[in-house]
Amino acid sequence: MNESKYYLHIGRASDLEGKDRIVYRLFEILPGFLSVGTLAGIVFFSWLLPIWTAFFIIAFDLYWLIKTIYLSMHLRANWKKMRHHLKIDWQERLKNLKHDHIWQMILLPFYKENEDIVFATLDSLLSNKWPKDKIIIALAYEERAGEEAEKISQTAMEKYKDKFAHFLTTKHPKDIAGEMAGKGSNIAYAAEEARKKILDVNNIKYEDVLVSAFDIDTRPYEQYFLCLAWHFLTCEKPYRSSFQPVPVYNNNIWDAPALSRVVATSGTFWQMIQQERPERLATFSSHSVSFKTLYEIGYWQKNMVSEDSRIFWNGVIYFDGDYQVVPLSYPVSMDANLAPTFWQTAKNVYKQQRRWAWGVENLSYVLFGFLKNKKIEFKKKARLVLTQLEGFWSLATNPLIIFFLGWLPLVVGGHEFNSMLLSYNLPRVTRDIMTLAMLGLVMSAIISTTLLPPRPAGKSKLKYFTIVIQWILIPFTIPVLGAIPGLDAQIRLMLGKYMGFWVTPKYRKNHKKEL
Repeated sequence: MNESKYYLHIGRASDLEGKDRIVYRLFEILPGFLSVGTLAGIVFFSWLLPIWTAFFIIAFDLYWLIKTIYLSMHLRANWKKMRHHLKIDWQERLKNLKHDHIWQMILLPFYKENEDIVFATLDSLLSNKWPKDKIIIALAYEERAGEEAEKISQTAMEKYKDKFAHFLTTKHPKDIAGEMAGKGSNIAYAAEEARKKILDVNNIKYEDVLVSAFDIDTRPYEQYFLCLAWHFLTCEKPYRSSFQPVPVYNNNIWDAPALSRVVATSGTFWQMIQQERPERLATFSSHSVSFKTLYEIGYWQKNMVSEDSRIFWNGVIYFDGDYQVVPLSYPVSMDANLAPTFWQTAKNVYKQQRRWAWGVENLSYVLFGFLKNKKIEFKKKARLVLTQLEGFWSLATNPLIIFFLGWLPLVVGGHEFNSMLLSYNLPRVTRDIMTLAMLGLVMSAIISTTLLPPRPAGKSKLKYFTIVIQWILIPFTIPVLGAIPGLDAQIRLMLGKYMGFWVTPKYRKNHKKEL
């Protein structure tokens, strides 16, 4: 047995013993050490070597400007591609391919969300263009959610059981040894229940089933499953691939405050950029994969938080590096953060960003898995590790350097430095470079308006203006709701203060659409 397969579902260093535990722990420390070390180094050298630090800051600002332009080009390219994909008649495209054997299984885990949210998602699946006699629904609720969740599940069964080929409800038991309460353990349990009670009973081949692991607020656009099937049937290695849509947080975008809208839309933009760089793309949130592949890997991990991205790395390790994510450049609609009060919304935004940033736990897993798996070529290992390391380091450090630490040489550099021409020019050069970089926000504002759903009744047309002007919040949201929760997650991992799974509360207001 390949040794790396034995370690496939390791969650953290404490799951190991002896030398392996020490090595894994060092890998957990690494990203936080690099990020904290970088920030501390800039503070220290701003005092000790202010001249050289000033030159470094100017060079870094130029690098950030070039990177911003580069990423903006990818954003625009994917925006055009996504708009094109929304116009394609995927049903017509599938006529040229044998696809009648394909089943769609949708896993819908929920915790304490109300029935309006659950039923809205199920209704969106009914309105999808994929044949309902080829859809399997697994509505997966948690035992720990209590009687209300069970009641919603029973009501859903009564309401929807005859509208799909198969409708299954599963109750994920609480307090199972070795499991973490969260989405990963719930959908893994639901997938196995669906295998035993539906696939095996009805002799449905695993290789014919495409599984979509959705959040309970995920509403696929009407041709999503047609688009998914086409990509599955035409990609080079369908059983060595996951399939990633673009998450667009517009279910409740008209009600969310500007702070939440900017963070949510920024998340969408990042996923669009990554779709243009598939060599950097990992699965995120709602995604799809063949049941055959899932069954071979052993489903999603049950003992960690970021199961959505970990399933990709499970595939990379299990299949000796021969695994990829296929970008769909096609959207699914999800909820932006919204709570009854602004401050609760802001708090939830921070917690969600920190949970997403906890994906840094995958870096130690990847490093350890690559150490154990000798079959993956070194060049691929190096590229994947450096890509992940740079990504988490950039998340936690770059915005803080750009918006806060760039002025430090003026503050702590001393009288000698402040009497130099360089000290006079540093803030002006930095300001001018940042102004050029911020011009990209014009394109962000334009693209964000094209992603909006129809305006609800009662919402003024002036709301469009606030959605355009909201991008002035970027200098606040990127460092405070991007870098700081990222740094928070990395420091927690570095100190061994492991996070549990935090379920983002769902809240919506009811509106009628503007005609």
